[in-house]
Amino acid sequence: MTDVKPWKDVIEAARLERNWVTRVELGSRIIAIYDTPGGIYASLALCNHGGADLCDGYFDGYVIECPLHQGAFDVRNGHPVSAPATRPMKVFESRVENGMVQIRA
Repeated sequence: MTDVKPWKDVIEAARLERNWVTRVELGSRIIAIYDTPGGIYASLALCNHGGADLCDGYFDGYVIECPLHQGAFDVRNGHPVSAPATRPMKVFESRVENGMVQIRA
């Protein structure tokens, strides 16, 4: 038997900042929701390198840049794409269902 986390509603899709990052709170977690050319992606909002809020960073297509040290990550898989980031960021499976962005968290 697999342990699959349930989908959780996080924000109405219509409330997302188009082609940008939207900050949402899910319980005690801060989540970054990315509106990309290929769909919606989600990650923890705090950079794992310096703890800065990625929602305040520069976003371009599929890459989010940390506002503190300019390390960057691919939002599709969390992999670092530029130093000083070296560890993947935490990403969540996401989808849009009935007008709601949902994640498995």
